Amino acid sequence: MVRPLHQSWSRRLPALAGGLVVLGLIAAFVGTALVSLVAGQDGAGVLSVIADPVNLALLRFTLWQAFLSTLLSVGCAVFVAIALARQPSFPGRRWLIRLMAVPMGLPALIGALGLLGIFGRQGLVNQGLAFLGLSAPVSIYGLTGILIAHVFFNLPLATRLLISALERVPAEQWRMAASLGFSPLSSFRFIEWPALMRVIPGAAGLVFMLCATSFTLVLVFGGGPAATTLEVAIYQALRFSFDPARAVTLASMQLVLTGIVLMALALLPGAEDSGPATGRRVPRFDGRHPAMRAIDGILILMAALFLILPLAQVVVAGLTSDLLALMAKPAFQTAALTSLTVALCAGIIATLSAYGIVAARSLTASGKGGGSFGPRLFSASLAGASSLVLLVPTTVLATGWFLVLRPYGDIQRYAPFVVIGINALMALPFATRVLEPAYRDHRLQTARLSESLGLSVWQRMRLVDWPVLRRPFLAALTFAMALSLGDLGAVALFGSENISTLPTLIHATMGSYRSRDADGLALLLGALCLLLALFGAPAATRKETRHE
Repeated sequence: MVRPLHQSWSRRLPALAGGLVVLGLIAAFVGTALVSLVAGQDGAGVLSVIADPVNLALLRFTLWQAFLSTLLSVGCAVFVAIALARQPSFPGRRWLIRLMAVPMGLPALIGALGLLGIFGRQGLVNQGLAFLGLSAPVSIYGLTGILIAHVFFNLPLATRLLISALERVPAEQWRMAASLGFSPLSSFRFIEWPALMRVIPGAAGLVFMLCATSFTLVLVFGGGPAATTLEVAIYQALRFSFDPARAVTLASMQLVLTGIVLMALALLPGAEDSGPATGRRVPRFDGRHPAMRAIDGILILMAALFLILPLAQVVVAGLTSDLLALMAKPAFQTAALTSLTVALCAGIIATLSAYGIVAARSLTASGKGGGSFGPRLFSASLAGASSLVLLVPTTVLATGWFLVLRPYGDIQRYAPFVVIGINALMALPFATRVLEPAYRDHRLQTARLSESLGLSVWQRMRLVDWPVLRRPFLAALTFAMALSLGDLGAVALFGSENISTLPTLIHATMGSYRSRDADGLALLLGALCLLLALFGAPAATRKETRHE
């Protein structure tokens, strides 16, 4: 028996309405900030913006550091990925590949402190040089420090993408290459390089985008006007010189830059098509020569040390500080409570918004009208809204809302709500990515049964959807909370004694040269993020452990 059409649509209407509400809220939140930026222009025109030598210098440095960071990150990742793929039996290989996922979810300030402990003036590198009799210390500040930090965070991302491409090469190709007596150079030319080139353009574009919009790392390692990007200059214009007109100009340039980069990214092959690296062992015959094993081993060990030493430095330095005394301080307790409150609110908003987007998109793509222009446009709008933060960086949003709220008196009263909104929007793409596959698979399995039983929307959510989707919901929530906990970009613009989070407290502690306290705070922040990650995916962890 076919149910009336109006009944079918009546059950779909809440999901479509939810998608419209989420789309409207995102458009209002982002649109308000952008309108305030446009209204804040002084009428000088685009030509005067381009002709300003100071702004041009900032733009050139932003592009130059992003280009160099991308070149180093992806270039080194090619060698590391090939070495890892060529040595499937390397001790600890699987754990190293898993370790490469850590910097991607690590708060930038924690990584910065770890790098300072290794490459800073009193770091291990300079201590080693002094032991060897070399008095000239290595300076991590300026362009050098920015590049080291960006490579630390983006080399693992690029390596995992490239390894996943190499893992997809059929084993028959390696057997044929061995039977034909291919040298390592021939294997690279005819097998590895074609596979890598399907991923490298998209991976390089993604890394370039991340480096061009980097804020925290440039703020820590910039070292002066000669090493400042547009994002940091926006922050300085509002927080230090209080020049809203200059902040508007810089935010407009940043918006144009991200738009151009995203358009270029749309023309490149996707960096995520090949999926995450699994670390599975593919039989290889070109890495068995002792010399090749030695070269690959050196590359893998260098990459492992580059990743492990800063992380270990954070743990060791944090443990040497007085953690109990730090936790007893009112400043820490206030910052921790504020961070957790903001993270929880932002995580809930991001997760619910992601659910609204995923549910609405599943209907428009389910074949029930999904082929017409209207549903396709609606689905595309939802997809674009979920990733809008890539086009409009957090500093641009914060600047726009700063201008909106300034006429209403004390901005600090509204700052927590703006920070929550920006952090929720920042976490929305990741929450959507966590929920969408689970929701799509679940609906494919239960759609017809739910239709045949005539369940209402709320009955279906309570009896069918929630028991299955609660774990993906929890994973999305905890991941969004971890991202919000480590964010400094949004809160830095509004940060004061009225809204102090753990990242702002760490940054202030670093600025007052209390490095030991900063190390302890970084360890506590990292522990909070790690607990959230473990709490969000306990089943996955146990499953992977059983398969070892």
